[in-house]
This record gives sequence, C-alpha cells and structure tokens, in this order.
Amino acid sequence: MRTSRFLSLMALSVPLMLVGCDDGAKIDPQQQTGPDPTLPEAKNFLLPPMQVPDKIDWKQGETPKVAQGLKIEKIAEDLLYPRQVYVLPNNDILVVEANGPSKPTTKPKELITGIIKKSSGKGATGGNRITLLRNTGGEGKGWEKHVLLKNLHSPFGVQLVGNTLYVANADAIMKYPYQSGQTEITDPGVELTELPGGPINHHWTKALLASPDGSKLYVGVGSNSNVAENGIGAEYRRAAVLEVDTASGASRIYASGIRNPTGLQWEPETGKLWAVVNERDEIGADLVPDYLTSVQEGGFYGWPYSYFGQHVDQRAQPPRPDLVEKAIKPDYALSSHVAPLGLLFYTGNNLPAEYRGGAFISEHGSWNRKPLNGYRVDWVEFKDGMPVGQPKPVVTGFLTDDEKQVRGLPVGLAQDQQGGLIIADDAGNSVWRVTASNSQQ
Repeated sequence: MRTSRFLSLMALSVPLMLVGCDDGAKIDPQQQTGPDPTLPEAKNFLLPPMQVPDKIDWKQGETPKVAQGLKIEKIAEDLLYPRQVYVLPNNDILVVEANGPSKPTTKPKELITGIIKKSSGKGATGGNRITLLRNTGGEGKGWEKHVLLKNLHSPFGVQLVGNTLYVANADAIMKYPYQSGQTEITDPGVELTELPGGPINHHWTKALLASPDGSKLYVGVGSNSNVAENGIGAEYRRAAVLEVDTASGASRIYASGIRNPTGLQWEPETGKLWAVVNERDEIGADLVPDYLTSVQEGGFYGWPYSYFGQHVDQRAQPPRPDLVEKAIKPDYALSSHVAPLGLLFYTGNNLPAEYRGGAFISEHGSWNRKPLNGYRVDWVEFKDGMPVGQPKPVVTGFLTDDEKQVRGLPVGLAQDQQGGLIIADDAGNSVWRVTASNSQQ
C-alpha cells in the first residue's frame, strides 16, 4: 500500500520537483534564532524541496524525551487529533480535537503537499469535539475522559470567561453556558461573531485569548494563502489578530501583516500580548524564520510584502513600499520552518527554577526543509519582558534520530494548577504532562 501510494505521488511530483531541486539548508538553525537572524538570498521554487518522515505509533510505554530534572507521563490517549489544551479553574483539562475543514484542491502543488502532509500524520481526521480530562487519583494514577462538546466545526481556540465557554471554530466564535464541574454541554450554543472562513480557509486554525478582565477576545487569523497568490481580496481580515468585544460581538483588526499567528498569550511581567507566528514558504530551506513576537496595537508585521522588517518579498504583487516601510521587525526568530503552534509563559513553581521567567514553545515541525527542523518543545528565557539567549530543547523524541519517522507532533500547551506542563500531541493522539522529576504533586 505504501509503495503504491509513493509511486502515485512521484508520478505527480517528479516533474515539479525537478524545477525546484535544491540540496537543502545551508544555515545552522542557531544562526536563525534571536532578534537578528541570518537571512540568505531568496530562491524561487515551483515546488519547495521536501523531506517528510513517515508516521508511526508510540509503542506501549514509550514517551517523548525530556531534559534533565524533568519527567513525563501520558495522561490521555486514543484521542482524535488533539490540537489545544486548556486548564479550567477546577483543574479539569479541555482537549480540543480537530483538523481542518475540507477545501478545494485546485493546483498540483496543493494536491502533492496534501498527500505528503497526510503521510506524516499532519492530515489525520479530527474529532470536531472537546474532551474533558479529570484527574481521579493523583499524579500518574488515572484520568477520566468525558466528551464535553461535540459536532463542532474544526475548533481550535477555547477560553472560559465567567460562566461562558468561548470556542473558536474555523469560521465563527461560539459561546456556551458552563458550570464548574460540568462534564457535558448539551446547549446548542450561540454564535458571538463570524470569523474569516470560506471555501479556501487556508489557515483554518483560530487561536483565542481572553483579556484579563474578560471584556475582549483576541483571535489569531492566518492568511488564506502562502503569499497572497489567491489575490489580496481573499485576505480580508486575515493574517491578523482580531479584537472581539464579548458583550456585542463587534470586532476590529488589532494588528495585521502577521501570516499565521497562533499561541496567543499575555506576557506576565509587562502584560503585553505575544504570539508565535508561522512565516511564508517556497523561497528556500533557510527562509523565512518563524518567530515569537509581542503584538502591538495597530502594528503591521510585513506579510505578504516583506518579512523580518523590510526584507521585500518580490512575489507579492503589486508591491506596497508604503507598507514595507512601516513593517515591524519581530522580536525573536525561531529559525526556519519549525511551525510553532503553542506558546506558554510559565508561572508555576513545579518545574525547576531554570524554567521560571520564560516561555515554552511547541514546534510542530517542518515538511519543506532538509534537514528537518522543529518537532520539539523549546524553552526561551525572558528578562525584563523580552526573550534572551538561545532556545533550549525541553521535550524531544517525537522524531526518530534518523529523521525518517515521526511518532507525534506537539501543538497546544497549558499549565495545570500544580504547575505541570500539558502538551497536546496531535499525530500521537495523546496528551502528555511534564513535571519536575522529584515532584510528588
């Protein structure tokens, strides 16, 4: 079956891959992290070079690897593509299970990349539901699973404000009544506001974050293309962070030019809004670095006309030098094609002291870079409200050492009431919990 699929794929892709042949990345990822990443000249590809590991299952008892001083346990398995995790005030954990809605495939490139992504576990069927996990016996002793909400439309972001649970579907924010301890919501819910969707819905995930007072919701809305090749009209209110009023549903663009903002979080020292961002593809294995940045109200971050400040992308037509001139340079590069999807500013005291005062970032991993990049959870230290130094790998082992197979893919991150780090693993259909190795909680 695998050989047949591979031959069919190659029949489609070889003519295109010859046009875009390349010998892979030339720059060490460490040179592309921090505030001033190395940026080579852009290349043009009809189809980017690809390296895609085959998906395999976690073996019984097998877990990701963690840094010294930490331990990891599986607290849920047999899920349906878990994407986000969210901890409720009573310490129940919500797991959002979804993958993207069906969309038209109109170009050979879309067909090929779709097949390739699916082979690596990035195209699995999602549950379109939210599962609730409840710890019933202390650490490592048992977790109940309850389907809290079902029949959703490719959900991603989730937030609780008071007694209202907000869920960001692929095309709308829904709100549901919730009471502490509840394990099932049967209320059909009410739509708070529409979100950019449509038949393409290229970046369908809608990250969600409530303001500290609960009066606003911030929504990460990705672009509808790689670099506006579907026309700038298809990008209306996209590649942006939207601000939504929870009372009325009215919304506005808070910041723009952000290709695919996910992992929205408040930085605890300064109170500023931060995001991790997936940058554009198809101009080389070393371009463009994904990034971590504060999000300024009214700020423009370059997409599609430029990247990392004023580096012009010639593919975006017609050019907009006026927008390029005001493009904000991101705060911190994460290196190219790591696909960051989760961000968590750690405020607990369970993990060792070295993990306090900074952020965890989950990297879903590359598919168009040789060698592969990402496939791990990193730690980035913060000082005075800004990231410093090099990222430190904390949770690895999702990818086999030879880079030929992948067991799981980290996505959403959360912190439970005991200070444990919760990780959604979509390809592994699991949820992991990381604590200090000497923890008794």
